[in-house]
Amino acid sequence: MLTPFNFVLFIVAFMFFIGAATFIAGIFILLRKAASNDIKDLVVQTKRIAQKGITDDVAGLVGNATNLIDAMNQLVVTTRGIGIMLVISGGTIMAFSAWIAYQVFKNQP
Repeated sequence: MLTPFNFVLFIVAFMFFIGAATFIAGIFILLRKAASNDIKDLVVQTKRIAQKGITDDVAGLVGNATNLIDAMNQLVVTTRGIGIMLVISGGTIMAFSAWIAYQVFKNQP
């Protein structure tokens, strides 16, 4: 039977698992997406193109390569920001649900 106590425990457990999933997703993003080898290779190739443009005195090529490098750096920063935000929010949700569970069990008759 679903008593109020069991209902609160179900909600707390659900919150904890949602927090854990959010935390794990953030860690996954930080480990896999932010340090992607494809992005690093693209930045290296773009730098080579920019250096070639400088030696060949092609100003437009250098400007476009610089814009591409800046865009790649923003992509990495944005991905890391999303990962960090997911880790922080997941940890906060887990801590809050653990605190609620502690309060419920502490005040249980």
